[in-house]
Amino acid sequence: MSDQHIDKVTTKKQNLVLSENPVLRYLSFAGLYLGQGIPDGMIFYAIPAWLAMNDKTPVEIASFVAVIGVPWSFKILIAPLMDRYTILSMGRKRPWVIFGQLGLILSFLSMSFVADPLNNLSGLMIVGFFISFFGAFQDVATDGMAIDVVPVKEQARANGLMWGTKIIGTSLSLLIGTALINLLGLSTAVALLSIAVAFIILIPIFFREREGEKIMPWTKGKASDTSKETQLTNWRQIFKSLLKVVLLPSTLVMIMATFCFGIMYGYIDTLLPIFTVQELGWSNTEYSQVFSITTIVGGLLGMSVGGVLIDFFGNKRVITIYFSITLLLIMSMGLISEFWENDKIIFGFIMIYYLFYTFITIGIFSTSMKLCWPVIAATQFTLFMTFSNLGRAVGAWLLGTLKGLMSWEYVFLCIAISPLISIVFLSFINFKKQKQAIEKFEID
Repeated sequence: MSDQHIDKVTTKKQNLVLSENPVLRYLSFAGLYLGQGIPDGMIFYAIPAWLAMNDKTPVEIASFVAVIGVPWSFKILIAPLMDRYTILSMGRKRPWVIFGQLGLILSFLSMSFVADPLNNLSGLMIVGFFISFFGAFQDVATDGMAIDVVPVKEQARANGLMWGTKIIGTSLSLLIGTALINLLGLSTAVALLSIAVAFIILIPIFFREREGEKIMPWTKGKASDTSKETQLTNWRQIFKSLLKVVLLPSTLVMIMATFCFGIMYGYIDTLLPIFTVQELGWSNTEYSQVFSITTIVGGLLGMSVGGVLIDFFGNKRVITIYFSITLLLIMSMGLISEFWENDKIIFGFIMIYYLFYTFITIGIFSTSMKLCWPVIAATQFTLFMTFSNLGRAVGAWLLGTLKGLMSWEYVFLCIAISPLISIVFLSFINFKKQKQAIEKFEID
């Protein structure tokens, strides 16, 4: 066989290997995040708006959102399992991505079998809980795989593309899902959207993490040397390493910053469908259209410039600016109640909020990855995201509680405290000291 032919064969193999092909990395992780966005659009946005349209109380809707948000806090239990066990010959995280995506498909499809969902919130909550569980499972595996195969210099842009596609998937799912719910009912809407989620599983099935690995357990291939070197082999090693890096000051303040960010996220996401539908008199279709348009714009800008801005100006500086603008925006909304009847004002608020929410999320992801120790990156990154998702559930619960105690003006003003606290915590992050400490851990 000629050298030229060997080179062609090698190049062809590398084209289907995530660690060797930047374009494939971007497209694959974007596709996997799109797969998370479709169920999220239904359970976190379309269904709450549909419940609001059907006169369910803020407490009932907030309880539903809080319950389906809880499994995202389980990520910290899932991540060590993935760091410890895997089919190494198929890659460190790829087997788990396949499993998580399969569970997400089946759990999402099962929502179409809930009988009389409008009057069966308990059944709806249970199925939503499992959708969130497998969504979180797939998310942990995807993030871990991204940290493993995406070079540090590409991480900000990769996060921009990943989160941007998730936002777009969520928005389109809300828009299409709402139309299908109103036209065909919840069960049929979920069943049809499940088809799109099912196609996403083809991504981890056909692409390898590293060259020479197996596509499936029964096919040819072997574990790469890189995977062998970074794979931890016992629980003591995992938890000892995690404890070391968690006790670093920058890790601790980042945990608190992500928790406060999560509170804002869950609070506003739960607030908007209730506020627009029940207070302002919008239909769930009008809400879904406004939400989808504004978040798609945010997603597209996040994909195109979100990561680039972080690379150019630096993580801390850019995120602090984003949080400051969001803080002022939320406060302003609470102070201009006389203008709430103007749909353009509300549209502008939602547009600007979700634009900067997308930018903040990209920055949070990028900063969290930058603080991770590679040997336990999946677990450490998941720890950050767990506190963010725990904050999301707390924010949803908080909205339901505060709305029973005060008017909408004060409901807006209360949540402005959250981004302010996040800014304070972020100011204490020191990337240089974190890197030096991790290098010392590796030497030891």
